Amino acid sequence: MRPNQLQRARATSLPSREDMLQRSPSVQQFWDDNTELFSEAWHEWEASEQTNLLPLNDALLDSKLREAVTQAWQDPNKEKAVRELLYEVAPGVFSFQLFAPEKLAILRDFLTKAADAEIPLRPPYGIVLNRGGAMLDPRSEGYLAAPEFQHFYRSLLDNYMRPIARLLFPEVTGYDTQTFGFSIQYQPNKDTSLRMHSDASSVTLNINLNLPEEHFTGSGVNFYDANTGKMVEQVFEPGIALIHRGHVPHAAQPIISGERTNMVLWLYGDNGQIPMQGINNTQHDAKQRWTTPTTNFDRYAPF
Repeated sequence: MRPNQLQRARATSLPSREDMLQRSPSVQQFWDDNTELFSEAWHEWEASEQTNLLPLNDALLDSKLREAVTQAWQDPNKEKAVRELLYEVAPGVFSFQLFAPEKLAILRDFLTKAADAEIPLRPPYGIVLNRGGAMLDPRSEGYLAAPEFQHFYRSLLDNYMRPIARLLFPEVTGYDTQTFGFSIQYQPNKDTSLRMHSDASSVTLNINLNLPEEHFTGSGVNFYDANTGKMVEQVFEPGIALIHRGHVPHAAQPIISGERTNMVLWLYGDNGQIPMQGINNTQHDAKQRWTTPTTNFDRYAPF
């Protein structure tokens, strides 16, 4: 690795917000030209911050979930203990404690230091260029390429999200080989809400990263109930995750005070394939659910 790539990356200016919103060809060229530079800079940054960063690992997760998932990987027939931690809060929408609230400060500190690293990060273009967000997956240009974060991100997807998704929604099996992720932050008077939409995913996992003392009002997530024609609102608590099929319509309501920080993870099939709606009776045995695909990662990115 060439030295001083961190210094070079910090001297590189992001394209303007207007150019990014308009998808100017120069913006894509900027990321393409600097891919190697930014990747090396993140390695250099993480090495320089080793004494200031606590490790990102399974210890950040809720202990009950961690224990149940560990047992299921050892013996898939014990997956019932995982299922008992998942609560249906709206039709086809499940809630569970993913992160231990008292450990969230470790992850947030890492993300804050990364945001302050002055290495250009690409915000999520697909959600009004959210100012407080970043792309997390290597398929996205300008992603958070810090090695320890990437190892932690991959562990969340492979060890937790995918088997839980298969347990709840069996038809996604095989349509969950590819990954996508981003962070998002809602602030009053900035990016305050997100209109009704569905996701280009087989399954979406939406995780709140607020610390216990970081309170906010508003910013509930509404899910459409096709049976009643009404909306079902969910309000996030620290470390809580919501998981649902990508096609479930949902919207983020305006935030009134405080800030809400979330990490959003997607699974889908090769080249963006997702299962057909209404096919939810596919049967797979427990052993198949608790496996990791061997498919190579493609370069398809939804946005």
